[in-house]
Amino acid sequence: MANSTVAANQQQPQAVSRIGPNAGKHGNNLPLWGNEKTMNLNPMVLTNVLSSPYFKVQLYELKTYHEVVDEIYFKVTHVEPWEKGSRKTAGQTGMCGGVRGVGTGGIVSTAFCLLYKLFTIKMTRKQVMGLITHNDSPYIRALGFMYIRYTQPPADLVDWYDGFLDDEEMPLVQQVNWIMYLSALLVCV
Repeated sequence: MANSTVAANQQQPQAVSRIGPNAGKHGNNLPLWGNEKTMNLNPMVLTNVLSSPYFKVQLYELKTYHEVVDEIYFKVTHVEPWEKGSRKTAGQTGMCGGVRGVGTGGIVSTAFCLLYKLFTIKMTRKQVMGLITHNDSPYIRALGFMYIRYTQPPADLVDWYDGFLDDEEMPLVQQVNWIMYLSALLVCV
């Protein structure tokens, strides 16, 4: 298992070299795709993030990329939009049954508050690469990939995600879900 971890770590620099800090004509500047104010988030999620006491008070105090990464490390325990048990979905059916992030809101998750905080600090390409290659926490990497998903042009997603689908630190069920999600995303591009 240690050998496969070493092999996985050796594969990551290949992805870095293709889209790293000096990629393309933009260099370290990261282009934004879509809505430059909402980060393309679901309106209900965004409203809950912006009105969250956690976002308005605690995250307001964080000014640097490194402070936000530390906060992710210490506070994030899942990357779903809503805190578990905070949504009322009783009686809803179909697509409003709590499966797709629509319907009634709940308490927005720490992860999504931090995701939007990353957006507000206008990250560079090098900082995004720092997130997705971070070794301390799978949640730091996951938020990096979520940031890419919400802010980067769909045609570029394959280049960003290539070489990162086999994260051994994630439980097997999450790996399968992650790979299925990314495969579906890449088919749509």
